[in-house]
Amino acid sequence: MKRALVLLAACAVLSGCATAPTVYGPATGPRAVGFSEYRIETGRYRITFRGGPGAPIQQVADYALLRAADLAIAEGYDWFKVADRVMVEAAPDNGPRISIGAGGGGGYRSGVGVGLGTSFNLGGGPSLAQTIEVLMGKGPRPNDRDAYDAREIRRNLGART
Repeated sequence: MKRALVLLAACAVLSGCATAPTVYGPATGPRAVGFSEYRIETGRYRITFRGGPGAPIQQVADYALLRAADLAIAEGYDWFKVADRVMVEAAPDNGPRISIGAGGGGGYRSGVGVGLGTSFNLGGGPSLAQTIEVLMGKGPRPNDRDAYDAREIRRNLGART
């Protein structure tokens, strides 16, 4: 019995390691880790970066900005301005769990049971996603705290990927 519990616990721990890490790259599906974008009009995009379970909020926000910078550069723009941003919990933490329980009973023909149990979450935490709407432009960057130099963002945040 002990051997079966140890084997079960080991399998649960290993399945917890199967969560998707947060890496900078295109998302391969609607709920997958990575970025996706939607062109609203020329020079205006809605960009979403979805992190893996437990990804830090700052990493998710930085990767959304990095995607905006990459798009701006690819489209021939010098800067972009974040017109709107929303951070959401993309998925509740439904990661693998391990449960431990104990029970007891008594009597030859009659029984009384007592149980005790607990559960441990093996997932990395909730998944976060940030969606930003950006306007892109050419020439000198506007003097606005929400305007970013695309090449500088690429240089500074791209080194972290």
